[in-house]
Amino acid sequence: MAVDLLLGLQWGDEGKGKIVDVLTTNYDIIARFQGGPNAGHTLEFDGIKHVLHTIPSGIFHKNAMNIVGNGVVIDPVIFRKELDALKKFELDVKSKLLISRKAHLILPTHRLLDAASEIAKGKAKIGSTLKGIGPTYMDKTGRNGMRIGDLELDDWKEKYRALANKHEAMIGFYNVDIQYNLPELEADFFKSIETLRELTFIDSEEYLYQAQKKGKKILAEGAQGSLLDIDFGTYPFVTSSNTTAAGACTGLGVAPNQIGEVKGIFKAYTTRVGSGPFPTELFDQDGETMGRVGNEFGATTGRPRRCGWLDLVALKYAVQINGVTELMMMKADVLSGFKKIKVCTAYNYKGDKITHFPYNIEPENLAPIYTEMKGWQKDLTQMTKAEQLPDTLRAYIDFLEKELETPIKIVSVGPDRTQTIHR
Repeated sequence: MAVDLLLGLQWGDEGKGKIVDVLTTNYDIIARFQGGPNAGHTLEFDGIKHVLHTIPSGIFHKNAMNIVGNGVVIDPVIFRKELDALKKFELDVKSKLLISRKAHLILPTHRLLDAASEIAKGKAKIGSTLKGIGPTYMDKTGRNGMRIGDLELDDWKEKYRALANKHEAMIGFYNVDIQYNLPELEADFFKSIETLRELTFIDSEEYLYQAQKKGKKILAEGAQGSLLDIDFGTYPFVTSSNTTAAGACTGLGVAPNQIGEVKGIFKAYTTRVGSGPFPTELFDQDGETMGRVGNEFGATTGRPRRCGWLDLVALKYAVQINGVTELMMMKADVLSGFKKIKVCTAYNYKGDKITHFPYNIEPENLAPIYTEMKGWQKDLTQMTKAEQLPDTLRAYIDFLEKELETPIKIVSVGPDRTQTIHR
């Protein structure tokens, strides 16, 4: 049984949490394969808004198993808070949530290193969420990291102490003014470790292999978006993991020939949190309206998202490198009321017109070339069938499908799981 993937195709915040929630009834296992608690997967149903950071979005479905894969980095403190927030819903978390022994741990000193590094960059800062994710992945690739499986060893505290001491020496190297109380941070950390140890640790690659042999349906859930991929994103303004389809293979131990459908999610427009180039960013009333109507604030950080028209050049690139087989368009309702809709279909790159995503998209090298289309004026939020959608929106969808050469299977018309139109 093949493993299906669900990926964000822009700079994150596309609405993956909602779609995983919508699709979970079709799957036996939901597996998160990369990233850390910088992810903010928002789900809304029964009048309640939920934000998950590390726990897979299938946790609200009683028949789904949820796996945190080896490619994920886990902050025990944030994880414990997530678990505490779920208690009131009386979910069977302990039997439905499994953690890979090979997933790496975010230590309190990783967060301090993150902050020191960002302060040291000054105006060149990346816009880190300061969750310690980058330093944790650095320890992973530097072969210094602590993993979930280490917590089953008798000497795990000694290993922790050695790594924390090393981090404190590195913080001093940055020579910045950063105040912290490590014993206080560690008290919270060790308390959270005990909560983590109450859950089941697994060799996730073996678990998933056996599940496939038994015919279980598996959905791999990504975090962030393709344009934040450490290799293929807008480097250095990226995250520290592979957010693209290949990341599911390394982040779960799934063989490439076992990947089935690749479901790509994008907004009807484009947003970005933090620093970095953004060719279609708007600084006018249209951009303000998108942000206000779309409630564009980071689910994890609360930072305002930068807004702009849909960048089809970037989206084609994401579809290409991920091998996307079907698309889901989110927040079509946010564009209701715009008389004209613009889509970036090419770039003016150093005087030449190009339609591929280049190495450098900084504004001094590049300007978007737009195609203009008629907008739609109707409220979409109560619509339940594709036939109800305005003709101009259907024309927009048809145009995107033709350009992307990939079918748009879902159109989201609101944040609730019921506000989802299947095509």
